[in-house]
Amino acid sequence: MKKILLVLSVLALFACQSDDDIRRNPFLVDISFQIALNTDLPQYSSLNFANNFVVVNSQGIRGLVVFHLGNDQFVAYELSDPNHSPSSCSAMNIEGIIATCPCTDDDNTYNIIDGRHQTDPNLFPMKPYRVS
Repeated sequence: MKKILLVLSVLALFACQSDDDIRRNPFLVDISFQIALNTDLPQYSSLNFANNFVVVNSQGIRGLVVFHLGNDQFVAYELSDPNHSPSSCSAMNIEGIIATCPCTDDDNTYNIIDGRHQTDPNLFPMKPYRVS
């Protein structure tokens, strides 16, 4: 019994991930907010259908985008470009499923379905928000 407990303890110790292993984004702070989107309202009604999105400018750092994946699954991402500090130009524009940073010093584009950078996987992805 003691051997099993020792083995489980060692496995649990190695299964834990340290904070050093997490790649934290130095540009975007963690903020907390809560918003309820009523899809009966005209400004959010497009979320009743799969593959549609809405932009909510009143929440997050520079706003957020909510995308309906289908089957009652949604994702939400911060609209401030995750690869530079928030500035007057860092709020991204959405066209189709692509978010583009309008700042002239970069050509950052991201997929709003998975949040990944379109051309460089080493850059930070879009900051996700919890959706329920």
